[in-house]
Amino acid sequence: MAGEKKRNQQPYPRDAGCTERVIAAREFARFCVTSVYNWVHSSHYPPLQCGGSFDLPHAVCLALTRSLKMEAYPDIKTTPRGFRCTLCDVNLPNAPTVDAHVKGRKHQHLFRLRATRKAQEQNSVFVSGIKPDTSQMQLKEYFQQFGPVADVIMDKDKGSYAIVEFEEQVGTQATLDQLQHDMDGLKLKVKPREKKDFNVVIKKKQESKNTQVNLEVLSRELCQAASVNEQMLRVVESFQLNENERNSRELLVKLLQEVFTEFLPDCEILPFGSTINTFGVHSCDMDLFLDLEKTKIFQSRSKSSTEQAGDCQSEDGRSEDSILSDIDLTTASAVEVLDLVATVLRKCVPGVQKVQTLPTARLPVIKFHHRDLNLHGDISINNRLALRNTRFLQLCSGLDARLRPLVYTIRFWAKQKQLAGNPFGGGPLLNNYALTLLVIFFLQTRDPPVLPSVDQLKDMACEEEECVIEGWDCTFPSQPIAVPPSKNTEDLCTLLAAFFSYYSQFDFLASVVSVREARQLPQYPQTQTTQDNGAPRSSVGPKRKMTVLDPFELSHNVAGNVNERSLKSFQRECGDAEKYCRSLQYQRKSTKGKSWGLVRLFAPRCPTVPGAGGGGQGEAKEERRLEIRLPFRPEALPGSVCSQLSTLSEGFREQWFAMVRVVVKKVLQEVLGCRPAREEDFEDQMNTSISSDTVTMDTANPVEEQGSHAQAEDLPTSSCLSSDTPASSDCTLQMGQKRPLSSTGPDSSSGSPQGKRQRLSSAGEGPGSACWCLVQRHRVWAGRRRVRRDMLKSGTTEASLSEEGGVAMEVRVTELITAKEPDPLDLLAFRVGAEVVGGGDNMEALLRFTPLYDSSGLFQDFFHFLESFIPKTTEVLLGLQEEK
Repeated sequence: MAGEKKRNQQPYPRDAGCTERVIAAREFARFCVTSVYNWVHSSHYPPLQCGGSFDLPHAVCLALTRSLKMEAYPDIKTTPRGFRCTLCDVNLPNAPTVDAHVKGRKHQHLFRLRATRKAQEQNSVFVSGIKPDTSQMQLKEYFQQFGPVADVIMDKDKGSYAIVEFEEQVGTQATLDQLQHDMDGLKLKVKPREKKDFNVVIKKKQESKNTQVNLEVLSRELCQAASVNEQMLRVVESFQLNENERNSRELLVKLLQEVFTEFLPDCEILPFGSTINTFGVHSCDMDLFLDLEKTKIFQSRSKSSTEQAGDCQSEDGRSEDSILSDIDLTTASAVEVLDLVATVLRKCVPGVQKVQTLPTARLPVIKFHHRDLNLHGDISINNRLALRNTRFLQLCSGLDARLRPLVYTIRFWAKQKQLAGNPFGGGPLLNNYALTLLVIFFLQTRDPPVLPSVDQLKDMACEEEECVIEGWDCTFPSQPIAVPPSKNTEDLCTLLAAFFSYYSQFDFLASVVSVREARQLPQYPQTQTTQDNGAPRSSVGPKRKMTVLDPFELSHNVAGNVNERSLKSFQRECGDAEKYCRSLQYQRKSTKGKSWGLVRLFAPRCPTVPGAGGGGQGEAKEERRLEIRLPFRPEALPGSVCSQLSTLSEGFREQWFAMVRVVVKKVLQEVLGCRPAREEDFEDQMNTSISSDTVTMDTANPVEEQGSHAQAEDLPTSSCLSSDTPASSDCTLQMGQKRPLSSTGPDSSSGSPQGKRQRLSSAGEGPGSACWCLVQRHRVWAGRRRVRRDMLKSGTTEASLSEEGGVAMEVRVTELITAKEPDPLDLLAFRVGAEVVGGGDNMEALLRFTPLYDSSGLFQDFFHFLESFIPKTTEVLLGLQEEK
């Protein structure tokens, strides 16, 4: 009993920050513990240390802990699995997590917010009986007599009631004490604000109806179609805007027109983009243009009439709203006007929320969301060219019925392959407008063309249809009947396959897609920005990977955001799709109910459907491409050479590549000591079976080495691999190695297989490409830095070489390395293909290396060395070029 009394007298632990309510709850819990202890002291329950004071059963301790939490935190409720916070709507597993949660940021924020809302309810009154034209200022001035008014909230949907919030509860009580309220002849009904429970609404991402077409349902419908043409028509039916969606968008335009006309008289809300250009899809954003030209005229007339009459009446009897009196639309900046429009959207348009101004965008816009219609929209004030682009797409859609199925099909294909549809507004993927222009350009280049060029449409327009916006000629016929029909009779199936074939081989780096002229335009260096007639050239900004010109604003590249990786992915997917379109799975309906046609083409970019053209992600890992790119750098060329190239227009590309081709050949042969060879000497070796364990060969007597590798130009161009093979009568190669053919001298005609035409190292050279077959017998890439360092530390001969130039030193380094290997064992044979790609500032010389023979697996090391050596040495040699 003495121990029991001592335990009972032990104080319950208290926290310094506890409130009086918490302290009282804990005292009550202490009383409960004392009472329960006598009941369970001699029971058979296993004891458990509880709070350091009593040995109680686990069930009793858990019950007491839960009781404590509920008393201390009213928002915490017990559940069979722990606790639950009713304020934050979250489950908590144990008592420690309850303490951490209650002290957390979310709970504290909602706790303060609930207290604020309750205070607002106590200080507010509900007022009815007002008219829709009653203003907030009128209500505030009337209720100011009862006490300071903090805010007046109007019902902007109906305008039939308001909530007046006072700063203190005294004002609320004084208002309710007065039985009748008369404001300017209106009998107001005032009652206490309704008390509502504070409920937290968890915001969940709500996808709008029909935002995405179910791929499984679409696949079943497409498999039931009779042909690919019918499949493409069904794609249009599945994705296009239905009648209800079009009506909802028209309703929103009318609503915005009515509201904005009240504040900005004579303004016009004009939709553009996918909503009306016949290419809209479910839940697409609604693009709107707010035309304020007539409003500016109205404002100027109102000011002049006000000055003459001395009042606020305009000459047409309408009063200028106060919102216009605070801003001059003629001199105001775009940001100021956008802020004004955003204010009207927030406060005056029913159902509009999430209004956000983006003043730093290329074309400043206001983004908003309409709650009831579940529509996202953009409003711009200086995008008149977009209206004309929309009319152009409408005209193209009316000229040929094949355009819409092609656009819808290619857009969905690009989305499935992750080539288009930047989800967050920006990114390196293609946008839908650029894809649509690519389809139009492709149809313009068919033979015969499906669609005419913009320049041809301009000639078909009449005088009344002439249109110039911001200096750009936007003239074209307003009706499709003015344009002769196309003579092209290709069906949709054929055109889709031809689209993939066309763009899989399109040289985007060297060409510009011009819908206006319906032809590829060459890219020019950045310095050549205008043509002879003063019109802008096709170059749009530096280092563009894909250039698709806007039909009217010729300085705007609609695909300027596409990077090199996205371009390669686009062309790779086009190539895969082209291969699939040649198969019977694309052209013929499956008799066994399997996927065919567009179903396989629409397969997502993953290894799920073979032959669908997915590629990319389905492969284990792409083999490393053995390519070296040498970009065009005018600053690395001598002034005389650069001036010579700048005087050329169409031929500068070939002239520069000719210089690079000579220099690269010099680096490989003279600097690194590679010797020319015949590719035929290695074709049979590459085809030799590797299934045998060993391959035994007899070599002919080797030809004597031709001195220094620095004299590569003195070697015969037909010298083959075996001419440099070490003397050996019986040599055994390991499994997987290839047997070189024996050499019979440079004049022998039997150096290649019978019946095959010999290809010399110089064969295949042209103005835009070149190909060489070379042999390297020494490890010239190994230890070059050490040899170079030893040269600099040695006598004056080597030092004089360094003064002559880095290239001469590299030649000497190669000579010293080869001198250490009089009888080399390692042998490399490879082919180098050179071609020029791109144009203008994007021009590059592309070197592709293909190993033909690698006896010891050293080619990867050799290529890794070339990746840094060739660009550096080539740039030095190009800087030493002289004008020819």
